[in-house]
Amino acid sequence: MLTALITFPQIDPILFELGPLKLRWYGLMYLVGFLAAMWLGNRMARKPNSGWTEQQVSDLLFYGFLGVILGGRFGYVLFYQFSSFLSDPIYLFRIWEGGMSFHGGVLGVMTAMAVFARKYHKSYLAVGDFVCPLLPIGLGAGRLGNFINGELWGRQTDLSWAMIFPADPLALPRHPSQLYEFALEGVVLFFMLWWFGRKPRPAGTIAGLFLLGYGAFRFIIEFAREPDAHLGILQLGMSMGQWLCLPMIFGGLGLMVLGYRRSVSTAERGEKA
Repeated sequence: MLTALITFPQIDPILFELGPLKLRWYGLMYLVGFLAAMWLGNRMARKPNSGWTEQQVSDLLFYGFLGVILGGRFGYVLFYQFSSFLSDPIYLFRIWEGGMSFHGGVLGVMTAMAVFARKYHKSYLAVGDFVCPLLPIGLGAGRLGNFINGELWGRQTDLSWAMIFPADPLALPRHPSQLYEFALEGVVLFFMLWWFGRKPRPAGTIAGLFLLGYGAFRFIIEFAREPDAHLGILQLGMSMGQWLCLPMIFGGLGLMVLGYRRSVSTAERGEKA
């Protein structure tokens, strides 16, 4: 039985204004994620025999930024607003109205990584292993931005930490699911990847752990996150987010299994030589 509610903090989404210039908390979170990725990537590149330069890190992040923006928008329209696109194709380009998909962003980044790997003659799996540990801080910061904006809230609950979000037209006590995502997709996933990547790993396994970890965490959190109103719950009682996580989970698991199988096969060939 719900006996108390945590008051949602009234945070102005605009951090400060200087004439026509407005800096929003959500934009600041994107900047934090980008700067953190730049710092961590340069730190990794400076390690002996890393095979990377700081200029390559800068170029990789630029490619990744384009992949996030373009893939995120295309994915949102394809996965969540395809009917709106069919009735008004210009909707795809109205980015200022909002609407980005993480899963679309992943596909965009994967495409950008392929272009980068070909340009710099690097292994696609090696690029994936390098870039994936740089992502969780940005993911976590983005979820904090969602929380500050009071958007993408969770499902109704009677737990003691339930919140009523000011923008919720139903004013229901809900899961602060943005904070769950910050904790799991941001903090926990970050430490998982950096712990796993401390030692040399078979090619593709760090990227595989990212896909598996994010997919599993997001799948679980979707049980507490409010589904998109126009989609609701789909087949087998799962949300669109959960369906989109399944390829990530199986793909990540497959990368890890194949990576370690290749490593064992290489070791066996070396022993026989």
